[in-house]
Amino acid sequence: MPVSTDPSLSTSVTFDDIQAAAERIRPIVQRTSVLTSQVFDRQAGKTTFFKCENFQKGGAFKIRGAANFVYSIPKERLGHGVVAYSSGNHAQAVAIAAESVGIPATLVMPEDAPKAKVEATRAHGPRIVHYNRFTDDRAALGAKIAAETGAMVVPPYDHPWTMAGQGTVALEFLAQAPDLDAIVLCIGGGGLIAGSAIAAKHLNPRIRVIGVEPADGNDTYLSLAAGKRTEIPPPATIADGLRAQIPGELTFPVVQRLVERVVLVTDDEIRQTVKFLLTRLKILVEPSGAAPAAAVLFQKLPPEIRRVGVVLSGGNVDYELLASL
Repeated sequence: MPVSTDPSLSTSVTFDDIQAAAERIRPIVQRTSVLTSQVFDRQAGKTTFFKCENFQKGGAFKIRGAANFVYSIPKERLGHGVVAYSSGNHAQAVAIAAESVGIPATLVMPEDAPKAKVEATRAHGPRIVHYNRFTDDRAALGAKIAAETGAMVVPPYDHPWTMAGQGTVALEFLAQAPDLDAIVLCIGGGGLIAGSAIAAKHLNPRIRVIGVEPADGNDTYLSLAAGKRTEIPPPATIADGLRAQIPGELTFPVVQRLVERVVLVTDDEIRQTVKFLLTRLKILVEPSGAAPAAAVLFQKLPPEIRRVGVVLSGGNVDYELLASL
């Protein structure tokens, strides 16, 4: 899929782009709170600040990128609507953003997407098209729908408008919790960590940016080791939002340049962290969003890092899964 339908659009993202995105999406995006926990810090051995994007509109950071994209579409194109593919959080975010400007939205979602995410998305009135993530090409399906309807595809991560919007997480976080040694973020396709790394490194060149992937969804980890984008089979990790099979074409070079390392967490460590956050901090975080906290809780960061910012990227978890924990 082409990065953009506008040949004049730059494929790079700057700090100015992220600042502009913050202003553009201000009417729809919430300024999420930052929490701390002494009991977490004692077990992790670090002073930890949690950026609670699980409290965000739509339950995840994805509204930032989706809204910036939708609000950046030229007026003459808006009427044709938008189409997006996602396991849930990006789909819901696009539905919310489209609803806010009164345009149609079609969401391509996997058949095994969490029911809670599907129903939350459906509540905003989009058309939902299901696909099999093991056999179907979701990008090709989205492109086909766009060609048939004239809608614009809203990529979940690999587009400068999306990346700039998602980078507002770090812009906001470092204003709330300055002087961090490191910021830790999950990696799916890489939009959140790429955009946030650009913002964080501009605000504090000494800050260390660390990515976290599930052990069974380690495409970025392998790609960094290989020095090139490396594709993996469809991962079966509990972290449904981190099941990307290959890093983004635009996001990966940013990760190579600005992200110090990627650490891996097991599904069991993610499960234990979801339970810890719910029972001890009294906050509900989905498995994908809990992965960075798992990396800190299970002491996978370098020991010299003392003050760490953790982005809890979302809180949309299936009730059946939550009960099973």
